[in-house]
Amino acid sequence: MSLPPTFLEDLRTHLSIAQVVGRKVVWDNKKTNAGKGDYWAPCPFHQEKTASFHVDDKKGFYYCFGCHAKGDALNFIRETENVGFMDAVEIMAREAGMTMPARDPKAQEKADRNAQLAQVMESAVQFYRLQLKTSVASDARSYLQQRGLSGDTQTQFEIGFAADVRQGLYQHLREKGVSDDLIITAGLAVKPDDGGAPFDRFRGRIIFPIRDPRGRAIAFGGRAMDPNARAKYLNSPETPLFDKGRCLYNFAAARTASGHSGQLVIAEGYMDVIALAQAGIAHAVAPLGTAITETQLQLMWRICPEPTLALDGDTAGQRAAVRAVDLALPLLEPGKSLRFALLPGGLDPDDLIRSQGVAAMRDLLERAHPMIELLWQREVDGKVLDSPERRAALDASLKSALAKINDSAVRNHYTAAIRQLRNDLFKPPARPWRGAGRNNQAPAKATESAKTSLLAQAGGADGQEHMRETVILALCLTYPDILHRFETALEKLPFRTPGYAGLRDILLAEGQEDGHLSLADKIDAELGAGTVEKLLSHRHVKIAPALRANIDNETAAFALAEELAKHEANRGAIQELSDAMHDIEGLVDEGLTWRLLSAAQARHAASRAQLADGKDDDETKILSEGLQNLIDNQIWVKKKQ
Repeated sequence: MSLPPTFLEDLRTHLSIAQVVGRKVVWDNKKTNAGKGDYWAPCPFHQEKTASFHVDDKKGFYYCFGCHAKGDALNFIRETENVGFMDAVEIMAREAGMTMPARDPKAQEKADRNAQLAQVMESAVQFYRLQLKTSVASDARSYLQQRGLSGDTQTQFEIGFAADVRQGLYQHLREKGVSDDLIITAGLAVKPDDGGAPFDRFRGRIIFPIRDPRGRAIAFGGRAMDPNARAKYLNSPETPLFDKGRCLYNFAAARTASGHSGQLVIAEGYMDVIALAQAGIAHAVAPLGTAITETQLQLMWRICPEPTLALDGDTAGQRAAVRAVDLALPLLEPGKSLRFALLPGGLDPDDLIRSQGVAAMRDLLERAHPMIELLWQREVDGKVLDSPERRAALDASLKSALAKINDSAVRNHYTAAIRQLRNDLFKPPARPWRGAGRNNQAPAKATESAKTSLLAQAGGADGQEHMRETVILALCLTYPDILHRFETALEKLPFRTPGYAGLRDILLAEGQEDGHLSLADKIDAELGAGTVEKLLSHRHVKIAPALRANIDNETAAFALAEELAKHEANRGAIQELSDAMHDIEGLVDEGLTWRLLSAAQARHAASRAQLADGKDDDETKILSEGLQNLIDNQIWVKKKQ
């Protein structure tokens, strides 16, 4: 069976060699650098303990320095599964979720025809290159010189020129024996509707050849020299060789350069890519006259896990950024995202480099914004959020955007980041202290004894919060089937104990997928061996009634709900204490005393369930002493007035 010539390319785009090989080996974490596409493992073809088997994910090949086995993803499947070529293709297609093409007896004919089209395109490249050196191209050469393109750069990008004549390229190819059919199918000439002779598609334009990852010339882009031309830029039409939604300008060269720099820049047009390359930023590509497609994004991620979009600072550039965010959200995975370098208004990368130098461009790329910032700005910019209804609309819009993220771990982190941004946006401003004295005298300071006793009480709260947080996580770990009932409450819980927030995130992402033992293994793998054992070994975990004996999920859910409620009440009291203690630096009056007393009572009520044998709460005693000192200090101040 013959395969369509583009099928294998599509297959390699959808499934990288690292994904194929990773199903059979265990990567060596010390030698592997996934960000650069550099993977190492013990060889699956011969017995060894060292990691001598190397996979270059960007080039799509593997090589063993021990047994010298080498090949691509299909070779690997053939060798490890002991199957033939077509069987290997079917296995790889199944893993990539692609449907095998129907048997096509004419596939070889198509392949031969595409080879002919590629030869015609190479002839066109050479013709346009020669035309740039003729007298009719003097204005084009002057334009390129004004844009700062050196002769070496023009040669590197094979820039050419199409004279403003009707049949320049067409007559040249006909003289070489190329048929009308091939010239028209390659997109180089247009056949008029009236049945007349074909005429050149590109006329009076500077020509930019477009090559595929294999290095074949597959299309052209042309910039008009006439400022009144209907289209400033014109691309080749869709052809058997060229699908603009699946190609990137300068892809092959950028892939090599990115292997050294570990970076990738996406610009908007040919001149931006060329200007960046001439300035030493060779890892730049551009879409071909359309918004970025999913296939193009996957191509970018094959080169670099976090490409940077360098977009013009105008309205069109901002719209392109929004479209890119919407495209990328469902495709995000751990380690795969986008960053955005937004240029000053009215400037593109070429303008910025020529006006401010390459250092300014590099600085802008280094300060590129993560995608979460673009998502947030899109949702809040230009909106007045001064009513509950408008804030609720913002919440609904954010929730809808976050729901597009398919990967649960990435979605959880985005949700946490958005929650923090939202809290910062709606956080009430700090209240200035207004003195209560009749003559607005300068505020008196609290005594050191009052502040010391209050600070001691606040420090004691950390221990109780730690115990409560530990019991909550232990319940979640022991009864993972109830997690879905408390997902929102757990996401909103701001754990103060170091490492507990990360443990919570793993529980929410993985807790409902596997059994208890595999969940514990995942936590230990992520946070270090012994994490689960240490959590469950705490004394207050061992004596917790819901954890001392096996109980059903309903009882466990009730126990977790109770712990969360007590923790919330406790945190509310602590926050009130914190606010009041902040105000101690100002004048001490009856209002502040009442706040502290109310906070102490709420704190005592929240912790009363943990008191044993009728003993008093030591923390409440400490607070009471602090309050008494505070009241004494207030009375003394009033007497002095």
